[in-house]
Amino acid sequence: MPITEKSIAIDGEVFADRRGAVRQRAFKGASISFNRGYGAVECVVRNLSADGAKLAFGDTLAVPPKFSLRISGGEPREAVVCWRSPREIGVRIR
Repeated sequence: MPITEKSIAIDGEVFADRRGAVRQRAFKGASISFNRGYGAVECVVRNLSADGAKLAFGDTLAVPPKFSLRISGGEPREAVVCWRSPREIGVRIR
């Protein structure tokens, strides 16, 4: 099911979704690796498109700005953090 809801700013203002591609809801296991493979954290993919994803963590404090993302058995892909909250991050996937 595509995500079609509009985003809501902190002040309550509703604005259009700025994503370049439609994201599909997901519930997939994933892992990130960083620091040349010496660091790793597991996460859950909450939504996904060809060029981005929302990832859920227990805590995002240890997640670096760039890392390798491997979604349930797929090939690792480079990811860059676009936004961050205490439990979720949005990434651009290359």
